[in-house]
Amino acid sequence: GILKKAKEISVLCDAKVSLVIFSSAGKMSEFCSPSIELKNMLEEYQRTSGKKLWDSRHEYLSTEVDRMKKDNEQMRIELRHLMGEDLNSLTPHELNRIEDSLQMGLSSVRAKQMEHIRTRTEMLKNNERILEDQNKQLKYIMHQIEGGDEAERRYQNQQNGRDYPQQALTAFRVQPIQPNLQQNK
Repeated sequence: GILKKAKEISVLCDAKVSLVIFSSAGKMSEFCSPSIELKNMLEEYQRTSGKKLWDSRHEYLSTEVDRMKKDNEQMRIELRHLMGEDLNSLTPHELNRIEDSLQMGLSSVRAKQMEHIRTRTEMLKNNERILEDQNKQLKYIMHQIEGGDEAERRYQNQQNGRDYPQQALTAFRVQPIQPNLQQNK
């Protein structure tokens, strides 16, 4: 009922009325005249009564929030400009500033790419050296294995009374593809 009366007083008397009620359960009910906001009503009350509702710390935080909102909006505008939006309203000086900013960003990106390429190239060169070393080791091992087989063959030939290389035997083999010349006689 009291909220209804506050609305009626606001309309009938053309008065600025603000009402905030907290019940014992902690529920809040409020009414503020349509012609004024609650914040403005509280500031007017503070000015006429001389009582401070906000201390300096709260005022500082309020101004800090307002400043941050303005900064945020300005940054959004700058971001839109950097993305190529809303450029028609800018002056040549502002366009030059944006161009310089984009050039610096591009240079930074290119430098980072070159650093990445240099790092990748060094890594590939190191891998190449490692593979070359491994290849040399494998060739050495293969040579040792082949040399060991040759020494084993020579030892066996000496044991059998033959002391000539294995290739000499393959030179005198008869090839079965050729006809036997002795059969025609």
